[in-house]
Amino acid sequence: MDLQMKIIRPQGILNSKSGSQLLAEIDELIGSDVKTILIDFQDVNFMDSSGFSTLLIMLKTLKKHNMRLVLCSINEQIRMVFEMTNSSQIFEVLPNPTSFISTYNQEEVENGVMG
Repeated sequence: MDLQMKIIRPQGILNSKSGSQLLAEIDELIGSDVKTILIDFQDVNFMDSSGFSTLLIMLKTLKKHNMRLVLCSINEQIRMVFEMTNSSQIFEVLPNPTSFISTYNQEEVENGVMG
């Protein structure tokens, strides 16, 4: 895997404070070689409305810069937030990091980037 992908693993609660830190981390990646950002929610146990807003801002910002946002390992509470807000189609969500890495590597092969 090359530098075009970055995995970020927030922990605990995704709210306004942790969301601001996450956005700052994303801002640092804009203009870099990174084209895809995977947010691994394995260690996030709760997301409030501010955390959800953070994801929307992140998605909009990354799309503006032709970057891709992928989420994985979301728990039932976060999945419910997506369903209640009718936003499950806006976000690319995969079961776990392994499925992302498999998909990522397959896309590279299909696009002629690897082998």
